[in-house]
Amino acid sequence: MSQKKITKKELLVKAAEFGLKGVQKLKKDAIIHAIQVAEGNDACFSNIQNCAVSPCLYRAECQTS
Repeated sequence: MSQKKITKKELLVKAAEFGLKGVQKLKKDAIIHAIQVAEGNDACFSNIQNCAVSPCLYRAECQTS
């Protein structure tokens, strides 16, 4: 099943929900890492090949070539 890629705007909304400040100037992958850490997870986006973690909001972009 293919998921849609998450937009930077959607990431900024999610970051705001966690109270993350100053993320607007970060690149998309850095925002995702900050959100992952805020969620209590490892900052694993694009760092693990053949990741089996599911469900994952970022999987559509993370596991593409």
